[in-house]
Amino acid sequence: MARWAIAIHGGAGVDPNLPEHRQEEAKRVLARCLQVGVDALRSGAAALDVVEAVVRELESDPFFNSGRGSALTRLGTVEMEASIMDGRGRRCGAVSGVSTVKNPVSLARLVMDKSPHSYLAFDGAEQFARDQNLNR
Repeated sequence: MARWAIAIHGGAGVDPNLPEHRQEEAKRVLARCLQVGVDALRSGAAALDVVEAVVRELESDPFFNSGRGSALTRLGTVEMEASIMDGRGRRCGAVSGVSTVKNPVSLARLVMDKSPHSYLAFDGAEQFARDQNLNR
């Protein structure tokens, strides 16, 4: 039997002023995201696929400061980043400054899997997303 572990987090620390009901909501979202990973691992999915699926789930929920719930820049725009790494193959992909991609982690995965690059930013990342049909 294969042994595995999965750990997720929803940010660095807890705001001591966050109301109890918001803390409970955060726990529910994290539990749902964790279950996505557990189900995928139990079904035999590859580790990279599981990582991407869990992060996509986090990015798709407006509760957390990623993807759909991103904090806005000073100008009121969204600039997201994501990275993904494959330790076994010593590969990585990363993007930053993206604003038109729903799930930046999937774009980072495509950078790793479908490009000669390990990192793309801003206009280059946005053009790559369009080339891969990954824009919202």
